[in-house]
Amino acid sequence: MTRGGAMTWAVEAVARLRAEAASHGPTPLRALPLPAFPDIEVHLKDESAQPTGSVKHRLVRALYHRAIAGGHLGAGVPVVVGTAGAVAVAGAYFARLLGLPFTAVVPRGAPPAVRARIEREGGRWQLARQPPAALGAEAASVARDLGGHLLDHFAEATPALAEHGGPSLAEEVLSQLRDTAHPTPRWLVTGAGTGATSATCGRHLRAHSPGTRLAVVDPEHSAYFPGWASDCADYATGMPSRIPGIGRPRIEPGFTPSVIDLVLPVPDGASVAAMRWLDDRAGLAVGPAAGTGLWGACQLVRRMAEAGESGSVVTVAGDGAAPYRRTHLDAAWLAKRGLDPTPYEGTLERFATTGEWRATP
Repeated sequence: MTRGGAMTWAVEAVARLRAEAASHGPTPLRALPLPAFPDIEVHLKDESAQPTGSVKHRLVRALYHRAIAGGHLGAGVPVVVGTAGAVAVAGAYFARLLGLPFTAVVPRGAPPAVRARIEREGGRWQLARQPPAALGAEAASVARDLGGHLLDHFAEATPALAEHGGPSLAEEVLSQLRDTAHPTPRWLVTGAGTGATSATCGRHLRAHSPGTRLAVVDPEHSAYFPGWASDCADYATGMPSRIPGIGRPRIEPGFTPSVIDLVLPVPDGASVAAMRWLDDRAGLAVGPAAGTGLWGACQLVRRMAEAGESGSVVTVAGDGAAPYRRTHLDAAWLAKRGLDPTPYEGTLERFATTGEWRATP
């Protein structure tokens, strides 16, 4: 392709990405029922409403934009990712939008439902030959063999969202709360996978809503809470998270502690119990990471109530429940992995209706 042809393709590709973003608008902000706290509103930012059902949709769009703007991605260039999560599904979606071949290198334990979603979005997947810890390096090798481009969603996430993410999640939240009783939320609660969402939100809040603090919720086995608490930038646990989309065995480059006010550890059983509560009591079929966020948000509501504060708390639902019907919503699957939500199941209902908080029996 000539230089002029490559430029034309890049301009048209970026225009498609921008049009796709504009066509959907902000994701919904949904009120959660906590009648025991009439002076505190809790909202859930529902990212499951994204076209590919996840907060990663924003990130992957920005990754494509950055790769095109940097001259790394052109017409016909194969795109490769190393993951079986929401990034792979969104990657296939945007590759199809731009007419590019797409391959996800997925770990051998990747659920069949995720592989099927990649295919439905027009992509292909191949099983990794190496263990999960080497997935990124194997995906990079596949990209080289194909003469393609690796979308490195860990190394490039934060700069991609900062440069090409458009309205941030925090910006949308502040706009949606503008005409409410509490337009400046006391807390915004997110998880951290790549760390890009929390970093982008934290920067926006410091620039535009300094009265809002940012809390990151962290599941078991993740490096973010112990690394943040000990001020250790290269902390690693070496253990995978059981809550998809958040938690990492090491601190990723995009994680930015300087813009985070608090990191809250959340038991995995509590995340599953809170996910169920959101479905049963709020009618919101969301994923386990949303449960992690709700559990953390309730701790913040409790602190506010004890201090006599009013206001609002916003937490994020990173994805919907559909991918988890045979995993986190399946009792046998949970039991096999030692994940027991039952000790936590009554906690949220008591808290919502009476204000009493007993995290464990």
